[in-house]
Amino acid sequence: MNTYFITGATGVLGSAVVRELLADSQNQLVLLVRAENDVALQKRAAWLTASLGINAEAAGRIDFVCGDVEQEKLGLSPDRFVGLGEQVTHIIHSAASVRMNHPLERARLAAVTAAEHVLQLAQLSCKNSLLKKIEVVSTVGVGGKRREPLPERWLDEPREFHNTYEQSKAEAESVLRAGVEQGMPVTIHRPSMIVGNSQTGYVLHFQIFYFLLEFITGRRTWGVIPDISDRYVDAIPVDYVARVISWSSRNPATIGKILHLCAGPQNVTSLEKARAMASRKFREKGLSVPREYILPVFWFRLLVSSVLPFLPRKIRRSVSVLPVFLNYTENQVFTNTETCEILKNAGFVLPCPDEFLSPVIDHYLSATYSG
Repeated sequence: MNTYFITGATGVLGSAVVRELLADSQNQLVLLVRAENDVALQKRAAWLTASLGINAEAAGRIDFVCGDVEQEKLGLSPDRFVGLGEQVTHIIHSAASVRMNHPLERARLAAVTAAEHVLQLAQLSCKNSLLKKIEVVSTVGVGGKRREPLPERWLDEPREFHNTYEQSKAEAESVLRAGVEQGMPVTIHRPSMIVGNSQTGYVLHFQIFYFLLEFITGRRTWGVIPDISDRYVDAIPVDYVARVISWSSRNPATIGKILHLCAGPQNVTSLEKARAMASRKFREKGLSVPREYILPVFWFRLLVSSVLPFLPRKIRRSVSVLPVFLNYTENQVFTNTETCEILKNAGFVLPCPDEFLSPVIDHYLSATYSG
């Protein structure tokens, strides 16, 4: 019997990992969930099990625990923390704050401090001769603004970052690297932009890619859009990432490795293709798509900054994130050659945008605009 301790289970990726692990009846899960009290915890537990369609047998193998990765001993009582160390065999740390504009110290609390606390539990489990693997979800964003392809290794070189999220995740990797050097069985996973299930399109929450769809079709900017004819994003379906993390947790051969769970330079998603498909699907659903007014990216950014102060508050908040989204279309390249070789030998096939883009957009439209 394996006992998995999982953070971030109510997030996009963490929830998919939960579903993947529950498929094996030998897995028991302990999910750390942030909640104000036991009543709130039970509500979140009920919401998650219902959202994932978890049956009674599988639900019986989940222990929901109220805690917080940012707090000492994960926000648990000393006895509960020690008890986990006498129980846990695997750790999957996927909790994160994906807000890009947090003050740096706040971002560090969510990334660096959280990683330190998770390692404390790992050390306790290791002392009890129980710990088999630790899977930690990082991000390809740790490369920051570097123009060279992001390599599948630890990064030592100084670099600038687009935002505090990237910087804090990079600093968290340094903490985890020290853990690896001390003998902790850690595997780092760097996913790119995660989208819905490659077959059904389902995703627990809609994140950056879906907001991009609204912007590049002009629906949020009255038809004024930046020139995206030569732009793309590295997008990867959530089920692929979850399956790799589950597989890695059972394989000691991945200890100390950094896996790039991304499309890579040969398999990126064309924003122009995504725009055309989304526009067509919006119209088929009876939703308006305005006439396009295409501007060079520089002039589009300038226009946004010029009109932003004069927009209504709700619209201003929405439009203000456009520069953040544009940062993720600057044709950054993430190498995945070594990772693909490892995963190919394990039977994994890298998803192709031509296959997953349609169900991903269909699910978004169905969930957002039905009724």
